[in-house]
Amino acid sequence: MRVARQTAYGPLIRQCLRRWIPAGHAPWRRFPAWSDVPRRRWYDWRWQWRHLIRTAADLARLGLLRTGAAEGLDSVAAVYPVVISPYYASLMDPDDPADPIRRQAVPDLEEVASPMGLSPDPLGERRLEVVPGLIHRYADRVLLIVSNMCSTFCRHCFRKRILGRPGVATAVRHLDAAVDYIRRHPEVRDVILSGGDPLVLPTSVLARLLRALRSIPHVEIIRLGTRVPVTLPMRVWDPALLTVLDRYGPIWCLTQFNHPREVTPEARATVQMLLRVGVPVLNQAVLLRGINDDVETQRALHRALVRACIKPYYLHHADPVRGTHHFRTSLTRGLEIMEGLRGHISGIAIPTYVVDLPDGGGKVPLLPDYRVAVGPDVWVLRNHRGELFAYDVGASADGTRRLSAWEDAG
Repeated sequence: MRVARQTAYGPLIRQCLRRWIPAGHAPWRRFPAWSDVPRRRWYDWRWQWRHLIRTAADLARLGLLRTGAAEGLDSVAAVYPVVISPYYASLMDPDDPADPIRRQAVPDLEEVASPMGLSPDPLGERRLEVVPGLIHRYADRVLLIVSNMCSTFCRHCFRKRILGRPGVATAVRHLDAAVDYIRRHPEVRDVILSGGDPLVLPTSVLARLLRALRSIPHVEIIRLGTRVPVTLPMRVWDPALLTVLDRYGPIWCLTQFNHPREVTPEARATVQMLLRVGVPVLNQAVLLRGINDDVETQRALHRALVRACIKPYYLHHADPVRGTHHFRTSLTRGLEIMEGLRGHISGIAIPTYVVDLPDGGGKVPLLPDYRVAVGPDVWVLRNHRGELFAYDVGASADGTRRLSAWEDAG
């Protein structure tokens, strides 16, 4: 039966690609360096991996750096390495220095001008690492850092302290210790694979990891924290990978689309493949200054996600990580954006706005306050249009009514 399923994935992949990607779609050909790359090669994730962009010189060759900027950015890359997939680079506007896709991946001198008071690990993950690569923050779930590599290194990454660095202890290298720890803690029901990115692991390594986790009876949920659907969607277009995800389910995919332009035809096709092998896809966006910190961009992003069958899950307030201070907004701005979503887009498109507290304090949800006045029997609430309502909190609800504009809300 499994052999039959694996054989069936080829037609499934081709069906999704035909349905979701228009025949003439080839945005990479806007770039002279890729103008002659055929579709078959561009959509081969191995070709993409062999041609990862790693230097300021690579960026300059593609027209993604201003003249003379390369030297300064090499100093940034020496501290925080550069990796960008050709696919993700092809989404950038080379004529716009403030392009929101570009700013997420192209290094910036602001990264090394970060205030020294900021920590490289403000969430205290190293303190919560109980065995190499395994973080146990919440009682019923653990997080495994399985890689220090991604298909694109996000400049706002809250784990940029480990990306591309040699000697990082990962749960894959210490798999027996990680599995033994989880097996000895029956309260752990949920395992999150993160990094880096678990989907850049060789398929055989990912299969070994998932097989080990599925051998533990009390592990109910496995989550993959991955930006592959955003930055290298063709990695999923692999029958062997889809077979592994199907075999070891239920698996949930938690990804990170931050801007509506990232929700491409390739991304939509990828999500359909994941859904058809039983992998739901949720989004954990990050609120980023100059990229998506306005109401219209957030509305467009979350509408695009729902059209692509991706469930908005979290909108993360950017963490105070060294090297990322220039991406942070105020909490007030985040709440203004959430108020601009509620009542203006579908309820299923609205994420939960969260702040991750320092030193392992965990996530705290933040909501706009729709309470205008609170009494022992009646609360006055406002809706998304600013209209006021008296709401009787008693069993009879006799005092519930709309308030006229001239009525005293007190």
